[in-house]
Amino acid sequence: MAAVPSSAALPLGKYLASTEKKTRDKAIKNLSIFLSDSQNVIPKSEMDKLWKGIFYCFWMSDKPLVQQGLASELAELLLTITSTSTSLAFLRGFWQATVREWNGIDRLRIDKYYMLVRRFINATFRLLLRSKWEGVHCEEYSQILVGESGPLCPNDIRVPASLAYHIADIYVEELDKALANTPSPSPAPLGLLLDPFFTLASRTSTSTTYKRIQSALFEPLFTALVPESEDGGVRPKSKRIRLSEEATHPNIRANSCYSDPETEGPMDGTILKKKLLRRIFEIASQEETRDSNRRKMYTLWKKTYEEDPDENSE
Repeated sequence: MAAVPSSAALPLGKYLASTEKKTRDKAIKNLSIFLSDSQNVIPKSEMDKLWKGIFYCFWMSDKPLVQQGLASELAELLLTITSTSTSLAFLRGFWQATVREWNGIDRLRIDKYYMLVRRFINATFRLLLRSKWEGVHCEEYSQILVGESGPLCPNDIRVPASLAYHIADIYVEELDKALANTPSPSPAPLGLLLDPFFTLASRTSTSTTYKRIQSALFEPLFTALVPESEDGGVRPKSKRIRLSEEATHPNIRANSCYSDPETEGPMDGTILKKKLLRRIFEIASQEETRDSNRRKMYTLWKKTYEEDPDENSE
């Protein structure tokens, strides 16, 4: 078994990806110690090497309980770092490595990487909550997701569609969990947090991707903000059945705003829903939006407004 350096130096990838579990565990522990020191900064070149090692450290974990524990431990590294900007740089490394390595994951391992992504989504929300949803940090997070090598980048052919689908599937659920597990959380600024999906929905060249975003994220969120019992019950029966199981997310409904938690505070769900719909309309009107997506976004805006019997609730 290779001897892992005991100091708080940045662990080498060969220790993180060792075939020996004890070596990997010690490397992760040393990494946590290294990251907890605010004076330690990881250059971009070293970040890529580090995340390659971490990615294969997780690859080597082969028992369900070990996988679950390691996924949580890796995600919690985001919160070990005291500087939010440094944490976001570490997060960027995670997403770039995930996009880069995703297509090489075999079907026997894919579920555990879906779990890892879920853990990082949740930890990221808790990180942003810790910073009280500081606008500059939310904007940087958005750029991490939609920028080059980001998992929601609309024009990077290297980004696997299945990764974007999974993020859309779990995004609202994990935000609700993060709000539930944080004492006295600041209201979640949905306009900022949904911005990467607005961008992807408007610019994706794949109709399946657009449909997934609308069905897995936009529609369940709107239903959560204004439950069926409050919107007059005017949804078609088939849609009520499909969305009824997803119309939960009580913490999002009770503790969300549009863009500024301090000045807006928790907003009424109907008002917030209309602000988000207006944002969809604005983005659909932009020149960069694909024509086919523009039509779908206008249709979503019009249809959802028509489902609400009170169009002047703001």
